[in-house]
Amino acid sequence: MNIIFDRECLNYKERGHPESPERVKAAYDFLKQHFTILAPEPVTEEDLRLVHSARHIDKVKTGNFFDFDSPTYENIFHYASLSAGAAVKAREVQGFSIMRPPGHHSGKNYLGGFCYFNNLAVAVKKSGLKTLIVDFDAHHGNGTEDIFLGDPQVVYISLHRSGIFPGTGHGSRQNIFNFPLTRNTGDEKYLETLTSALQGVGDMEFEQLAVSAGFDGYSRDPLASLSLSTEVYGEIGRILGGLNLPTFSVLEGGYVVSDLGPNILSYLNGLKK
Repeated sequence: MNIIFDRECLNYKERGHPESPERVKAAYDFLKQHFTILAPEPVTEEDLRLVHSARHIDKVKTGNFFDFDSPTYENIFHYASLSAGAAVKAREVQGFSIMRPPGHHSGKNYLGGFCYFNNLAVAVKKSGLKTLIVDFDAHHGNGTEDIFLGDPQVVYISLHRSGIFPGTGHGSRQNIFNFPLTRNTGDEKYLETLTSALQGVGDMEFEQLAVSAGFDGYSRDPLASLSLSTEVYGEIGRILGGLNLPTFSVLEGGYVVSDLGPNILSYLNGLKK
């Protein structure tokens, strides 16, 4: 298993912002003891146009936007393009990108929720493969749903907490399967829901699995806890690994700095078994 990372992603920050460089640096420092680290390259604007409108790309490029959660950092276009490139690299080597900014709240024409470009969506579209996307971030991936709704090449499954940002993902439609959960869901109910969700698409044939890996469902997470343990991420990995598909993963949320690395390691250890 390879981890995709470049220290450049630590260069932008805002005091007090939960999507901090410290969280990713701590995860990198922990994971580099266990895995090979590979560096990404930025995607091109042509790659970004596979999933985003020209207007959206230009807004990020010029900084001509305002979003409270997703500030106009200096050089954010470069950092966001590099993070999308890390997702592409992760797909190529079946690895895990731990770059920032994350991506699953960015849609065709909008950014938000700490996300500027939809990293995983760029990698999936660029591959041209029939893809199952599983999103276990505790926030709904509204941007990923927006991009892939009705796409015959993609099935999207999201398990997320109801009643919090971004306020979407209440029901399923077409190729989108949403499973809203409560704060006190816990490990057992979560795994039951994931297993049921995957059984629902069991007869479909896919060429790859793409995972939006968010660790904010963790019991100590301040933004979106689903009362999950570190151990359950290993079980999530084991279940997804059991699909026997070429798999890549992209980091989304997870805001307990000290525990993000161990939670990722638990997931990756389960995935490779």
